[in-house]
Amino acid sequence: MAFNTAETADQLLGEGDIPPVHEVNAAGTSPFLLTSDHYGRILPRALGDLGIPESELVRHIGWDIGIAGVAERLAGMLDAHLIAQRYSRLVIDCNRPPAAASSIPVISEATAIPGNEAISDAERATRRREIFEPYHQRIDATIGQRLHDKRPTVLVSLHSFTPVYAGVARPWHIAALYNRDTVLPQLLLKHLREEGDLVVGDNEPYAVSDLTDYTIPVHGEARGLVNTGIEIRQDLIVDQSGQRQWAERLARIFAEIEVEMKAELLV
Repeated sequence: MAFNTAETADQLLGEGDIPPVHEVNAAGTSPFLLTSDHYGRILPRALGDLGIPESELVRHIGWDIGIAGVAERLAGMLDAHLIAQRYSRLVIDCNRPPAAASSIPVISEATAIPGNEAISDAERATRRREIFEPYHQRIDATIGQRLHDKRPTVLVSLHSFTPVYAGVARPWHIAALYNRDTVLPQLLLKHLREEGDLVVGDNEPYAVSDLTDYTIPVHGEARGLVNTGIEIRQDLIVDQSGQRQWAERLARIFAEIEVEMKAELLV
């Protein structure tokens, strides 16, 4: 196990590296705009394996397990535009303010990340410029175009969480996350609870804040969009069957919510 030191201050991604932004159904007609900050777990070639084994990279510290499959299916079922980010959150976390310590972590949960230790300010800026900024610029441009075209736009940020954290089991199957705007989260919570077979988290196991989050505060709240975060427990979506079932459930619920929001002139 080793990590490369070939990253230069002015370039990270090179030949053989794929673009950070992944899009599905860009022409979708749904008012829901889906984002997935932790969709992928790719590492730039210049960083090697960041000094950690593959068994760590495939864990939650590297990406949101299962959410890629849910997001892709949900985009198709809703005819919604999905904008996702392909690189591991260990390179740079695209749902953290760049000034936050967790933006480029030197330790994640109990795992040290040697490839992130003692990197220069210039190297940090390069990761931000080549991965973080293209992703968020694409979301920003998409929202700007939709608003210019007077298209209803509702931001839904998709994530997944671990079934156990610090030795404590988490009972929730799914959660709605929010900060200032509670319109969509409350509708979502109502529908999820009406399912009858779910333990539903209300800002649990996480809550959105300006200090710990980026996508919802910047693209949702600052742009005045109705928005929500969604967290699904990873053991429920680890395989294709679970991903399909949860995408189907969410597609049905969001279709019902869209009708309600139109009746209230929210979209």
